[in-house]
Amino acid sequence: MHTTVSAQRSSSSFAQTQQYALPTLFALFGLIMGSWAGRIPALAERVQVSHSALSMVLLCGGLGAVLSYPVSSFLMGRFGARKAMLISGMALLGVLVAIGMAPTVPRLMLAVLMLGITASTFDVAINSAATRREKQTGKSELSMLHGIGCAGGLAGATLGSLMASMKIAPGTHFLMLAGPLAVVLWFAFSMIQLEDSVEKVEKKSFSLPRGPLALLGLLGFLGSMSEGSIADWSGVFLKEHFGASDGLAPLALSAFSVMMLLSRLVGDKLKVRFGAQRLVTGGALVSAAGLFFAVVAPNAYVALGGFAVAGLGLSLLFPFVFSAAGSQGPMALAAVASMAYSGSLMGPPVIGAVAHFVGMQAAIGYVGGLSVVIALVASRTKLLK
Repeated sequence: MHTTVSAQRSSSSFAQTQQYALPTLFALFGLIMGSWAGRIPALAERVQVSHSALSMVLLCGGLGAVLSYPVSSFLMGRFGARKAMLISGMALLGVLVAIGMAPTVPRLMLAVLMLGITASTFDVAINSAATRREKQTGKSELSMLHGIGCAGGLAGATLGSLMASMKIAPGTHFLMLAGPLAVVLWFAFSMIQLEDSVEKVEKKSFSLPRGPLALLGLLGFLGSMSEGSIADWSGVFLKEHFGASDGLAPLALSAFSVMMLLSRLVGDKLKVRFGAQRLVTGGALVSAAGLFFAVVAPNAYVALGGFAVAGLGLSLLFPFVFSAAGSQGPMALAAVASMAYSGSLMGPPVIGAVAHFVGMQAAIGYVGGLSVVIALVASRTKLLK
């Protein structure tokens, strides 16, 4: 009798522990990417890279993300999502250390290219695991998980800022981070309940989603293009258009990110009540309104409110698009994710070109126009439920 009770308690304790495995993995992913982003200025200074060369370094990350499809396909086909998660996660931590140690610009570019490949592969693996659990339980949770990833990203960027203020080199910082995070990754991998079933895959270097999935891919492309453009250009807009200070300008991205985080924490409950299609469509119109408001704002402080509203509007696009794609299988998710990442590659340079020829106001207005297009596409996407 005593043995039975102990076994039940042990089983209950394991069940409670394993339900935290996926949130831990999403938080870990956000922490890694936030830590990398937070040390970009120090890494650029370390290898004495110019602004134009730095843009080429960052472009390597986007290129790696686009090229990640065959890697995702191979790992999913050979090992299944669970082991692919561990392999790509450990590789990602190794690449992070390599970035911190890169002594020259070419080596940094190669390391950042590998970051794009490993980060995207890990991202697809954890989203695949999450969508599989959604199918098993019938419970929407991807919005909450993406919110946790956002929180991890903010924590990573804050930690990067703290390390920079303490004059700790990026290589030392990333080494200090990699060891403990590898242990956390292994623990979460051990706890997660997911069959190691492999997936049948097509041997292609890049796969565009077809049929109904094409609209999901287009949504991911436009959403990624919008988010990347706001991340790279919102601060520049405040500085150039309003003459905002170096302290105030970055708050545009902060306002956007915080509202995105808060919205994602309640997104799953809203999905049950209103449905994904209505939320993504309505949210895109809200985002457009926020960005157009920022363009015509009388000062930088009012424009901050516009970027916050845009974060609220775009917040649920990726969780629901990835959830819908993942419900069609891991390879469908990988194809949609590859198309989405190509948006993050193209977005910022396109906005930069618009800003160069027409001005920053028109560039931010262009991003608002993308939100209108997102609303039109989402309203016709049948897989969004």
